Amino acid sequence: MPKSLTLKDFQKSREVISLLHAAEIQLDSLGYTEHSFRHCRLVANKCGEILEKLGEDEHVIELGKIAGYIHDIGNAVSRNNHAQSGALLAYDMLLRKGMDYDDAAMIMMAIANHDEGEGVPTNHIGAALILADKADVHRSRVRNRQEETFDIHDRVNYAATKSVIDVIDNCVRLEIEIDTAICPVMDYFEIFLHRMKFCRNAANFMGKTFELYINQTQLL
Repeated sequence: MPKSLTLKDFQKSREVISLLHAAEIQLDSLGYTEHSFRHCRLVANKCGEILEKLGEDEHVIELGKIAGYIHDIGNAVSRNNHAQSGALLAYDMLLRKGMDYDDAAMIMMAIANHDEGEGVPTNHIGAALILADKADVHRSRVRNRQEETFDIHDRVNYAATKSVIDVIDNCVRLEIEIDTAICPVMDYFEIFLHRMKFCRNAANFMGKTFELYINQTQLL
């Protein structure tokens, strides 16, 4: 009989902890921003909040939180194609933990499609995951503390002092505060324009429009 799993089951799982540690080691060696426990907790909670505001039931909300927490475990294998490898790792793990096949498949699809390189929203869990994941732009994700050696990704993330995503009536709104003394707003668009289009697609999948505000000015 399928088990009713919760986010807490995965936060306590030795397997998940080990995979996230491995992913962190892998990305640290590549010089990427933080993708481990802080990011996963934030994405899990925000994914659940978005689904709640869409009117989804508690079961779907919990599945969204689980998807958000384990969405980056594929980085333990490789950064390349991490969404697909993570989806396969997740599906196997979910079934071994006793999750229903249909629920495991929904989470697998969401994880497989969370990266803007080749992903598309296929269900509400996946759309919420895309929005929660791409909204996490913040200086706390920057590992490198030597500002003189920042690349553009470090600079943009370090300049972002606040990032909030919310569902407001018929739109999904992302609000970011950027310290323009560290980087101009144009730098954000140089590296994140494709991600913002991806967010727009996810919002549209939910029947919502997408709005982007930077420093209280609407840009999309």
